[in-house]
Amino acid sequence: MIIYDRTEYNALRQQQYQAEKKRLQVELLKLQEWTMKNNKKIGIVFEGRDAAGKGSTIKRFIENMMPKSVNVIELGVPTKKQEKNWFRTWDRRLPKPGQIHFFDRSWFSRALIQPSMNYCSESQYKYFMKNVNKWERSHIENGLILIKFYLSLSKENQELRFHLRETSSLKYWKLSPNDWEAHKKWRLFTNFKDQMFIKTSTKESPWVIINSDNKMIARLNAMRYVLSSIDYHGKKKLKSKKWSKEDPSYELFLNKVHFKNLTKEQYNLLYRIKANEQ
Repeated sequence: MIIYDRTEYNALRQQQYQAEKKRLQVELLKLQEWTMKNNKKIGIVFEGRDAAGKGSTIKRFIENMMPKSVNVIELGVPTKKQEKNWFRTWDRRLPKPGQIHFFDRSWFSRALIQPSMNYCSESQYKYFMKNVNKWERSHIENGLILIKFYLSLSKENQELRFHLRETSSLKYWKLSPNDWEAHKKWRLFTNFKDQMFIKTSTKESPWVIINSDNKMIARLNAMRYVLSSIDYHGKKKLKSKKWSKEDPSYELFLNKVHFKNLTKEQYNLLYRIKANEQ
């Protein structure tokens, strides 16, 4: 298991975040071209609790990539046939040569949300946990480059994000009654998560834990980890930069509104909302 946290990103202001995101996205295009030219297969898994930022992180990965060789895989509610043939269901959704697939939740739903919410049987859960490492290894040996991210979110920030969605005229649809039900089972989900890390984080395919309490920082960390893990053609060494933590003007943009002349307390409050809402 790998905990990946580039601490220098903690000092980023909005303009610096945009510049760093662009720098990483330029490298992601190089990675994509290398993948296509050399018929590589890359699968990038994003797991985490509801509102951890999986979809929004994937969106930033792909927003400047060429659509023809990139796919975002979301299974949704599985059919009974898919439930019974879980590994075969995902066999069909893995990338083919020259493709990069981003999984907004993955086969590991069977290790996390499904047992937490009684969406699968105990025997299905045990079968999955017993066989998933062997299944992944067979695909890795067949050329799959697999990266597994877990976006870690605090209970306090999940509640904040739920309330922000609840009161948003544009994002209210992202919150469902099931989200609150899963939130009530926080401790049970945590137990299944811990078991998943212990049993399915292997040398060939470790879990990479990224703190997503700040969505902007989580996106940059995920991008940077992918780029640092793969030796693609034309790779540029991503040297660390130094950003000052102090912003003497205490101003920021939130929902296209420019807030100026803020006190430090006001700035910290708005920054927290921004970090959870983006």
